[in-house]
Amino acid sequence: MRLNAVIPNFKAETTKGPIQFYDWLGDSWGLLFSHPSDFTPVCTTELGRMAVHNHEFQKRNVKLIALSCDKLDSHKNWVADIKSYCQDICGDFPFPIIADDKRELAVMLDMLDEDQKDDLEAGLTVRALYIIGPDKKVKLSMIYPASTGRNVDEILRVIDSLQLCAVKKVATPANWTPGTKVMVRPDVKDEELPSLFPKGVDTVNMPSGVVYVRTTLDY
Repeated sequence: MRLNAVIPNFKAETTKGPIQFYDWLGDSWGLLFSHPSDFTPVCTTELGRMAVHNHEFQKRNVKLIALSCDKLDSHKNWVADIKSYCQDICGDFPFPIIADDKRELAVMLDMLDEDQKDDLEAGLTVRALYIIGPDKKVKLSMIYPASTGRNVDEILRVIDSLQLCAVKKVATPANWTPGTKVMVRPDVKDEELPSLFPKGVDTVNMPSGVVYVRTTLDY
């Protein structure tokens, strides 16, 4: 799905019971991600790491929800394997997994491989991931092939960037991590800098002479 597309208010059966997506999300941020199939090795590591890091997502007011084209009983049985793989998960598995065995949501949310999108009986979901804002719009998407597992640290990093840039007139440069310098947005006028960034802004002199690289730790 494209950036700023509105996620539909779908109904789904999940391992945590039936949901209406907007009611489930509420005023939180959301992370909706698909995996190719239950009882597969890479997917087991991914959902396990998401579960282990669930407290980090909670700190950021982000709710997690997974999806694949498997039946609900399959998801429930698989959860035991995931918990066994990640022994530092305590208690109940922390987020719901959507059962989409008819592939209706996978089609609606554009989560199927281009080569398999017309095979609604056997087509597998790719590793699609959508970060959704409280306004129900897609703020970021990541699409990985089945062979490549996602990096949870990178997902948390981009959430930190999205949430910061949503409230401050800044952008985050390449390889940014929380606590390092951000960039002042080009649409911010010089006369606005003292009020927006009272602790100061550094300007990088570029060969072109155009002043467009301004950085700050004041956020």
